Amino acid sequence: MKTMRNRVITLYIPFLLGCVFIIGSLQCAMLHLEKIIPSFSPLLFPTLTIFLLVFHLFMSCFMIMKYWCDRTRLYLVPIAFAFVGSAIMMVGTLASFPGWLDLYHFASVNYNDAMIFFLFRHLMMATLFLFSAFLFRLRRETVRPHFQQLVIFLIFLFTVGMLITAWLYSSHSPFLSMDLVDNENKQFMILWQKTYNMVLIALWCVTLAVLMSVTRLRNLFWMSGNFLCISYIAALVILLFAGRAEGYAWYTSRLFETIATLMMIFVLLCDVFHLYRLSNARYQQSYQNSIRDALTRLYNRSYFYDTLTHSLKSASENEPVSVIVSDLDRFKRINDTYGHLQGDKVLQFVAQLLMDSVRPEDIAARIGGEEFVLLLQNTGSADAQQVAERIRLSLSAYDKESSHGQLPESITISMGVYTATTSDVSAEACVGWADQAMYQAKESGRNRVVVWQ
Repeated sequence: MKTMRNRVITLYIPFLLGCVFIIGSLQCAMLHLEKIIPSFSPLLFPTLTIFLLVFHLFMSCFMIMKYWCDRTRLYLVPIAFAFVGSAIMMVGTLASFPGWLDLYHFASVNYNDAMIFFLFRHLMMATLFLFSAFLFRLRRETVRPHFQQLVIFLIFLFTVGMLITAWLYSSHSPFLSMDLVDNENKQFMILWQKTYNMVLIALWCVTLAVLMSVTRLRNLFWMSGNFLCISYIAALVILLFAGRAEGYAWYTSRLFETIATLMMIFVLLCDVFHLYRLSNARYQQSYQNSIRDALTRLYNRSYFYDTLTHSLKSASENEPVSVIVSDLDRFKRINDTYGHLQGDKVLQFVAQLLMDSVRPEDIAARIGGEEFVLLLQNTGSADAQQVAERIRLSLSAYDKESSHGQLPESITISMGVYTATTSDVSAEACVGWADQAMYQAKESGRNRVVVWQ
């Protein structure tokens, strides 16, 4: 109970206050606009309707794609059908404006048909959003494919049924009729103001309460969905106090719907951007794991050889490529005396020393147990020898105390240097000659640098 009270204080109340602020600001802007502009062109309403139609189709496609990628999100299917059904009904609304491209043919506007499609569109969307909340509660349960297919089929039948019913009640069909607006004077009928509008407001309030209770505003998507419900409630309340169609309330209600849908689209685009960043980060992590040694985080053997092969293509006297092969002296004794865990710490310490000793454009790699290799770009033989000598002296100066326990004792390294000044040499040959120089260093007493001649 205490947790729920804290959630109400920290999340629900700020969310509702934010919604009131946004809707209140839009309403104040429209009231200010009403003082500046006495009336809008009849072209504005079908234009807003077209924008809203496109936005709802976009939302529907987005919901379907998200469900297609993750079949556990069955709750997205009713929302997808709600938006696609809404878009189709808005086609019916546009059909009520037969001359909307011609400013001088608006005398034939059928406002009653537009209101009929508006009524059934809200009935359909509110019901499907309620059903989505019910399915959201089942998201953690195992849902069989046959059940999913049945749910999708029932949602499809309901959506088609609402579309057909709206069409039958409109003037396009002689079978049923409903009077919501007087097309002569554009006044709302009592049936709309006293009955249907109140029913829609109550239905959307129930939908909002259920959505907030079930989703608990756990992410921006559901916050935008709840804001959509609040915007629809606000639009219907504005129409409740409006006396006629084609007034400011008529445009304000459509504006609220458009803004709410835009916010939901913006949230979905943010979600796409977040998923892209997450996917890219995972790809980069996976790629780095594929080219780096797991223990030392130096580059691995295959990446080193690929880079060296590419660098040798442009090797010349003016752009020499140097390779330094190094091997820790008497490393086996470290493992035998202090254990392999301590041996791993030694390797990690040496790897960090190598990385800190070369430039960002150079490559430090581990190609064997205690064998390391450096690739130095645009570095001649003398400079490469100086780099190797600096690393050798730096490592030999560390002991257990100065290395903070990573080295159990002082350790030395033998290094061999080879410099390529032509593109005719292969990567294997470069490493082989540097390796031979390293073995010469071993044989001549260890802890020294030898340049291949």
